[in-house]
Amino acid sequence: MEQGAAAGSIGEAGAIKPSPRLWQMRCTELAVATVVLAALAVAIGAASASAGGVGVAAGLGVVVVGAALLYPVYRRFRAWSYEEREDDLVVSRGLMFQRQSVVPYGRMQFVDVTAGPVERLFKLATVKLHTAAAASDARIPGLERTEAARLRDRLAALGEARAAGL
Repeated sequence: MEQGAAAGSIGEAGAIKPSPRLWQMRCTELAVATVVLAALAVAIGAASASAGGVGVAAGLGVVVVGAALLYPVYRRFRAWSYEEREDDLVVSRGLMFQRQSVVPYGRMQFVDVTAGPVERLFKLATVKLHTAAAASDARIPGLERTEAARLRDRLAALGEARAAGL
């Protein structure tokens, strides 16, 4: 894998995006929430005899809102990226409030790989970077398990090598 672009071009050519499975996971989460809420709206509408077709209309409204939320969920998925540079790791995210975390390898205390039940279902993991400063902790979601393990091992090795030189 190539190292990222020059120091002044954060988030450009060398940036790596999360796995497409993260998008599939987010769509599945949204679809399940939409179906549950729509069914609940229809059931409540059917339970109240005086409401008539209000329950079905509310259920359709929930489905329309769920469909409309696909675009911002997609944009949020596309906003994540990371870039391994010579001396640091750059993690970019955010839509309205864009955030870039630059974590020097020598400042990393430990690198953690986590995977919740939904992530495991989609064969994904999240890499978490921990530093001495609580505000500088960064995470990279939606990585394939093998990529997460590779990144953890690489960052741990670089962190040990750079910390030894402090």
